[in-house]
Amino acid sequence: MPQGSPRDTYLQVAEVVKVQIKSDPKMTRLPPAADLMRDHDVSRGVVLRAFKALQKDGVAEPVRGGRWRVVREGEHVDQRPLDERIADLIPAEGFKVGEAFLSASDLMGKFGVSRPTVTKALDKLEAAGVLASAGQGKVRTVRTLPIREERS
Repeated sequence: MPQGSPRDTYLQVAEVVKVQIKSDPKMTRLPPAADLMRDHDVSRGVVLRAFKALQKDGVAEPVRGGRWRVVREGEHVDQRPLDERIADLIPAEGFKVGEAFLSASDLMGKFGVSRPTVTKALDKLEAAGVLASAGQGKVRTVRTLPIREERS
């Protein structure tokens, strides 16, 4: 990358990432900081400033775990905890009491999160009595239909 003013380097990195986002409609996450550091021969601080600039422009937002996700124009992002979003799948996808529920792998793909994150959410749902498990490696089943609280 041509080096102009060091103060503007992060803006140059941000512009390159914006071009990547526009050219790839399936892009859901920003490239890892290490990749951008290597590709642009910049420090981690410069990359983090670029991410903040993208956030200010409404193009990206941080997610738990230090990652950044792409925000598309007009896109609604469900910011509720993962266990609530998973519980909503039960009525939305027509699961019945006693029926096998989605696997952790399926949920990882659906929500774009790691296995430990899914496992924590599923554990919360088991503790709440919504799901039941026969132990490690066993299929979780729907124990009860979640109660939806109406907020006013």
